[in-house]
Amino acid sequence: MKRPLVMPTLVYAGGILLGDALPLALPWLLGATLLLAVAAWRWPRGASWWLWPLLLGAGWTNQVRHTALLSPHDLRRQFHAPALVTVRGCLTETPYQRVYEHDEVEAWRTIAQVEVQAVQPQNQPWAPAFGVVAVTTTGVLPGEFFGGRQVEITGVLCPPRPPTVPGGFDYPTYLRRQGIYFQLHADGTNDWRLAGDGGPARPPVADRFVAWAHRTLARGLPVEDEPLRLLWTMTLGWKTGLTGEVSEPFMRSGTMHIFAISGLHIALIAGILVSLLRVLQVPRGVCGLVVIPLIWFYTGVTGWQASAIRSTVMMTIVIAGWSLRRPSDLLNSLAAAAFIILLWDPQQIFQASFQLSFGCVLALALFTPIFQKTAARWLEPDPLLPEELRPRWQRWLARPLYWLAASLATSLAAWVGSMPLIAHYFNLFTPVSLLANLIVVPLSGLALTSNLASLLVGGWFPAGGELFNHSAWLWMWLMVRVSEWSASLPGGCFHVRGPSALTFLLYYATVISLTAGRLAKPRLRFWRAGALALLGLAWLVQWQSERRAATLAVLPLSGGHAIYGRDPGRRGEWLVDCGSPSAAEFSLKPFLRWQGINRLERLLLTHGDVRQIGGAELVTRVFRPRQIFTSPLRFRSPSYRNLVENPARNPGQWRTVQAGNPFAGWTVLHPEAADRVAQADDGAVVLLGDLRGTRVLLLSDLGRAGQETLRARHPDLAADIVVAGLPAAGEPLAGGLIETIHPALIVIADSEYPALRRASPKLRERLAQAGIPVIFTRDAGAVQFTFRPGRWELQTMSGQRVSGPAPGQSPSAAIPAPPAP
Repeated sequence: MKRPLVMPTLVYAGGILLGDALPLALPWLLGATLLLAVAAWRWPRGASWWLWPLLLGAGWTNQVRHTALLSPHDLRRQFHAPALVTVRGCLTETPYQRVYEHDEVEAWRTIAQVEVQAVQPQNQPWAPAFGVVAVTTTGVLPGEFFGGRQVEITGVLCPPRPPTVPGGFDYPTYLRRQGIYFQLHADGTNDWRLAGDGGPARPPVADRFVAWAHRTLARGLPVEDEPLRLLWTMTLGWKTGLTGEVSEPFMRSGTMHIFAISGLHIALIAGILVSLLRVLQVPRGVCGLVVIPLIWFYTGVTGWQASAIRSTVMMTIVIAGWSLRRPSDLLNSLAAAAFIILLWDPQQIFQASFQLSFGCVLALALFTPIFQKTAARWLEPDPLLPEELRPRWQRWLARPLYWLAASLATSLAAWVGSMPLIAHYFNLFTPVSLLANLIVVPLSGLALTSNLASLLVGGWFPAGGELFNHSAWLWMWLMVRVSEWSASLPGGCFHVRGPSALTFLLYYATVISLTAGRLAKPRLRFWRAGALALLGLAWLVQWQSERRAATLAVLPLSGGHAIYGRDPGRRGEWLVDCGSPSAAEFSLKPFLRWQGINRLERLLLTHGDVRQIGGAELVTRVFRPRQIFTSPLRFRSPSYRNLVENPARNPGQWRTVQAGNPFAGWTVLHPEAADRVAQADDGAVVLLGDLRGTRVLLLSDLGRAGQETLRARHPDLAADIVVAGLPAAGEPLAGGLIETIHPALIVIADSEYPALRRASPKLRERLAQAGIPVIFTRDAGAVQFTFRPGRWELQTMSGQRVSGPAPGQSPSAAIPAPPAP
């Protein structure tokens, strides 16, 4: 068998996926796997038949073993709600810092992981505990806290908070894939102290090496600026240097991968060491014995990052085969590396970095030879023309063109292989990465080589180290400039919606069938064409079903809320309100990018409440709405007035709407231009719309006086679904309004923080007495509606699902037709 490890690795990985989807009891899985192993041993003639279920069961069992509750002192058994505790344990790694900037003010936060040994709830004795917790602390810890030290930390222990809106970072899942189920929030560094003797008195070797490397790589450079911090990040795995603002151009240009200690770093280091040893005429076997420990040392001192471990395992297999003079096969080596990694930690298969790393290498193995052969045919000179008769410029350009074609083929193969994964995890489509990587990857190789040379000579030849540092700084400065330029190119980067599972399957089936040689054989063409046709037909059915549905999302935004709607093929997409500035930055922007929004069609600002429209400046700057609608009333809010009355705004972009006007197919019910309101909430814009036969009423934060005005003007007002926020004074749906509307479902947009924006027990009791289902976004998170002809469905971030029939009325009967604008 040419590639004996490919199929066993795939079967073992399939067992891991089964273990995640169907976590059976561990004793049963262990028993079944042992029986299969005994059967394979007792009946060797049928070992080839027993091997596949044995591998499947081994993957299944290993996955369940890593996630099962085995210890009686597991934190998951002891804590089911937030609790004020003191934990005692060992730091698994040296804490690191993250810096966040808000309103031009920097805030530092320390992040650490502690392997818990004991826990003391408030006013209770110490009790043994088992598990790892992620600790977050405001400020920067003193240098006495480093990996391996015994510590005691006081804080609030709770499960990590899930995202409240779709598209937000799923921190609980991210931690769960690392075996971490709890987060400890400590107010400050005063909540930390050493426990007992504190453990080792000196930092570990890796920390001391990194501190020395920081000083060495900065020697001779005048200031600690952005290129230097990025050099520390790229070479040493320093996590603090990549802030959101710094990483944005690298993300948009598709060059962010250069900052992960990954295959590029390990391969370059291994290549430099092997080349140096071979120049000294060191035998292959000795080269392997020297190089393999050195690359593992580099992986250790840079923090044992998962991407570095994967790359080092892969490079170890390659170098070992080369040093032993064994024939190499990239796919077989890739399968061996994946099997070893998944045997050690099956949770790796669910991490984005694992999928991207192995997906890119697999694409390089499958597609690069095909692309290179195609490029070679294009560049091949006339075989009948002697070399000496070719023009001199052609001979001069031949080698650079072949190098450029090979680099472009490699970049294209990696891009084709990773494109759906990048769209899924980052909602990005980056065609500019083909160009950017042609420039940035060689520059990163030069920068990394210069830094490695500085580390090699910095201890005994400081002048040479400074020269290499200046060289590395120049290459990094060029990388930053190229990435920023690439990210700003028109059409170079788009935000897209994540592809569905069917889209994934169709894409990879199409790419592999077009490039795999076996599938090109005549006897397989019929089956290939038939399978692709069936997948294409299923994808068209799914696409048509999505186009027939309208969607509406109610997004809680830290005291305010926004409503996003999409109606494919009819009204486009639109946004009502945008929350406070911080909520717009950290919640609304990721949601809109998750929706694939590059430019917003319409934005409506209902009233002058900073909790509702404070983030409008960010939305208008990042998503550039084609039309912005506001109320005809004037509000006292300074942020609202500065935005609306800005003399630099585009007059054709801004419009006012009042009662009777249309907005994206909806009808404005309130306010009228002649209204006078004492509070901003009483003048909030109210919308009534029909989505595939279901009537929806959006009340915003309409106050008590505004509700009375609305009820007086529309005594026959009726809707199937009502969405309301919390007014600053009074309650939503008060004064008989709920009896007038008589909805089938109510959504109250409240929030956990601040406390004043929580629905009161009195409001909850009153709405419960009405006998109408009510969903509070404080409990459920964002609410997403899907409207189809004759039916509506909703799903919340907490997993709740509700559905109901539409009333069957036509839009004209449900809502008065709006007048022409």
